[in-house]
Amino acid sequence: MAAHTSQSVAKAAGDESDVARGRSRRTDGPQRAANRGGLKRAFATHWYAWAMIAPVVLVLGIIIGWPLVRGVYLSLTDANERNVARTIGANHIEATYTFVGLDNYTAVLSDPVFWQRLVWTVVWTVACVTVTFALGLALANMLNRDFKGRAFYRMALILPWAVPGFVSVFAWRFLFNRDNGILNKLLDGGGIAAIPWLDDPTWAKLSVITVNVWLGIPFMMVALLGGLQSIPGELYEAAEMDGATTWQRFRHITLPGLRSVSMTVILLSTIWTFNMFPVIFLLTRGGPGDSTEILVTQAFREAFVSSPRDFAGSATWGVLILALLMIFALVYRRALRKQGEVW
Repeated sequence: MAAHTSQSVAKAAGDESDVARGRSRRTDGPQRAANRGGLKRAFATHWYAWAMIAPVVLVLGIIIGWPLVRGVYLSLTDANERNVARTIGANHIEATYTFVGLDNYTAVLSDPVFWQRLVWTVVWTVACVTVTFALGLALANMLNRDFKGRAFYRMALILPWAVPGFVSVFAWRFLFNRDNGILNKLLDGGGIAAIPWLDDPTWAKLSVITVNVWLGIPFMMVALLGGLQSIPGELYEAAEMDGATTWQRFRHITLPGLRSVSMTVILLSTIWTFNMFPVIFLLTRGGPGDSTEILVTQAFREAFVSSPRDFAGSATWGVLILALLMIFALVYRRALRKQGEVW
């Protein structure tokens, strides 16, 4: 009797599962058809938007997608200036480089130079972003108040952003000149010995950080100023009436109100600083020695300075830089999600 009952239950369960599978098959087909119909309707309704973004997508695919794919491919070969395709006069020499797999990545990751460059790049990025954010936030708070000449100060503080980067770097290079620079002239007038701004490794590192901070403050200040102006003034008034101090208002109103803007500008500033080639190359060229070389300048050196020029090695450095930034962005995104931020 018990066996008969168990068989009946099993049969009933099987019948129910068959019915469920049949129902799933009947509903999956219409659902897929509905999705396809929805896509067709969306395309028919918004065809103008698709037409407008198509050229942008095409251009981005050409100027970003193709070089990226080509770079990844070269990083898996032994390409250099001696074995790539080239034309000398009327003669065309075919490429003879070969596929080597992950050998280049193994070589770079086992090279102490890579880790030295990575450590300094991380230190340089963290220092620049931290100081830039702190100063930008301080200036944004000051400019968010009503005072005489506020428009002039805003314009003056945004000016470094308007000047082309290479012009600013060359101006700073002149200021840092050991013999004729204005900074050392001022120090000499005060009886202080000249500082080897760009000739000593430690001073050179401080110099490049200073210049990059000076270039990055306007962007940080403008973004944070916009965030400050979006915080309702009633919150500050209510907190002040409740007896909150200036620090308490800043901590409990300003910082939470700027969280979304802060997360975005920190991410962008980190990516830009990590790849800030012009400041390092134009100010110190990675020197003195190789003390200020970062990952991106080392990739440039592999492709255009080393002999023979190592295109595969440079591509490998570039792919590793991209991978590091992608990992950082993913970790950063996960951290934002845990904090309840949407990104």
